[in-house]
Amino acid sequence: MNTRTIWAVALIITILVLDQWLKFWIKTTMCYGQEFMMFGSPMARIHFVENPGMAFGMTLGGKIGKLVLSLFRLLAISFLFYLLRDAVRKYAPWGFVICLSLLIAGATGNMIDSAFYGLVFSESSYHCIEPATFLPANGGYAGFLQGKVVDMFYFPLFEFVLPTWLPFWGGQTFSFFDAVFNVADSAITVGIITLLLFYRRFINGINATKDEPQGEAGVEPSTPSTPETPVA
Repeated sequence: MNTRTIWAVALIITILVLDQWLKFWIKTTMCYGQEFMMFGSPMARIHFVENPGMAFGMTLGGKIGKLVLSLFRLLAISFLFYLLRDAVRKYAPWGFVICLSLLIAGATGNMIDSAFYGLVFSESSYHCIEPATFLPANGGYAGFLQGKVVDMFYFPLFEFVLPTWLPFWGGQTFSFFDAVFNVADSAITVGIITLLLFYRRFINGINATKDEPQGEAGVEPSTPSTPETPVA
């Protein structure tokens, strides 16, 4: 196991542990919609909501949509693992390996919620008497692959009223940034943005690595020494 593999696995596990620990804590200590400020600032809050669909509160309708999304996640995670294995084996640039690791950790973190949270947690609700229970006696709130993703980070940095002359949205209040997200969403976002910003550099690094002569496990083969000509 080379250094890139060790660091990639460590990064994926670290993000998954942090993501799932925070979601578990939120789910079992807060009611749906409950929030508190971070660092005493109203622009940085922990705000508990659950997302039945994709990242940042986006949804894909109904149970069929949920199953389609879950299957897409499984395919995406499998493909990303293939890319990561190939990148590590070919000694691709560190940045590319880290980006793939972030995408895998984020997609897997949200996949765990979708696949299992409905089975192992009771339903969270507004104005609850007590938060959700882990492994409730009467079973969870949904079936396999029908769970909701727990979100908690909320940063409403500023808001203003849109001009009335704008079509459709005129006069409405616009808030930035209004989406609620989690650690897994953050990992996916950072991974995608970094890939887009440094794509050309990563590709050049991969191509340069391909051009280098390599032996087994990416180790450059040694050049055989030329025997000395005996002196008469």
